[in-house]
Amino acid sequence: MSHLSPLLVQSSGICAERGEGSWLYDHDGNRWLDFTSGIGVTATGHCHPKVVAAAQEQVAKLVHAQYATVTHPNMLALTDRLYNHLPQGLDAVAFSNSGSESVEAAVRLARQATGRTNLIAFRGGFHGRTLAAASLTTSTSKVRTGWQPLMAGVSIAPFPHAYRYNQDMDECVAACLHELDHIFATECNPADTAAMIIEPVQGEYGYYPATEAFMKGLRERCDKHGILLIADEIQAGYGRTGKFWSHEHYGVKPDMIITAKGLASGYPLSAIAASKELMNHGYPGSQGGTYGANAVACAAALATLDVIEEEQLVARAEKLGAQLRDHLEGLQKEHDCIDEIRGAGLMLGVEMVSAPHTPDGDRAARILKHCEQNGMLMLRCGSQGQVVRWLPPLTVTEAEIEQAVALFEAALKET
Repeated sequence: MSHLSPLLVQSSGICAERGEGSWLYDHDGNRWLDFTSGIGVTATGHCHPKVVAAAQEQVAKLVHAQYATVTHPNMLALTDRLYNHLPQGLDAVAFSNSGSESVEAAVRLARQATGRTNLIAFRGGFHGRTLAAASLTTSTSKVRTGWQPLMAGVSIAPFPHAYRYNQDMDECVAACLHELDHIFATECNPADTAAMIIEPVQGEYGYYPATEAFMKGLRERCDKHGILLIADEIQAGYGRTGKFWSHEHYGVKPDMIITAKGLASGYPLSAIAASKELMNHGYPGSQGGTYGANAVACAAALATLDVIEEEQLVARAEKLGAQLRDHLEGLQKEHDCIDEIRGAGLMLGVEMVSAPHTPDGDRAARILKHCEQNGMLMLRCGSQGQVVRWLPPLTVTEAEIEQAVALFEAALKET
């Protein structure tokens, strides 16, 4: 009998024993095409040979070098490698273990560096389950329920969910920026505001991308009022959307970037990046942790960057994402239950409905169960679980995409 907490509920009935590339296997050798990637973590696929080799080699040399006590070569090399992919001027990196930890580190730095208390997050954002991260999260109430009172000083501004508001996108962006200005005037004085934090492509709420006009509107307001702009790239970053960072789609440079999921191909590692000048305004002792920048995780992260660069996975995500979107848009024309397809690159969401603009989480659940029973693992998201999300590894093949689409089409017809 399992003694696992009953609160840790799995979305499938699979007990995975091993993984290889885009596939998961159980003890009996049954296999599933994994289009979850561990919620975007195994971007280089399961057990990429280069990542495995790097981790195995490191385990035999040094597992734990506590980074507030000593440095180690992998950590130092990784900061330099990350710098090559960061926007100009973001030249300092601080490591943690999880996305939530790095969100908290970013919030702490923003408050300390500016001497201000208030924060603005955006409706539908998911930033984590720890106290500060949950206080910034509004993708679903379950992250916050029973966890009150949450951190003070947080205001939630609208995100341009044009589909949900049933608006033209330009009209929606203008309305959201107008409401943000109203929030400044009524509840969150800019002079008291340390930072805005945003997912440039929202994840858990339903794979909503921002727009160039919206992101530039945020940047203009941050510059005007001395507010820091934090890009939460935990799910959408690291090549997932067809750019190395999702904010690159909008021509806007953030003051801080948070990264995690795809960073180390499954080993626990996260980071924030900012300018050294900004980092120097944080307080001594405010960054650190027992397991942060673990030597094995950093070795895996270095190998992950090798794979991303050598196999051109960012460009691959753009190309194969377009292939996948074309297939899904074809299915949309044939099935009224698909109301919208959103996202970018290999981060796409399919909105399932029972009627136009009527979310159908039950249908999405049945589709996922049908796919699982026929050899494919997928996930849902959205406020009512109505969005089927497509999140394959960036190493996925064209043939695997074709197979996945065929399984999804069969599920649409039979559920």
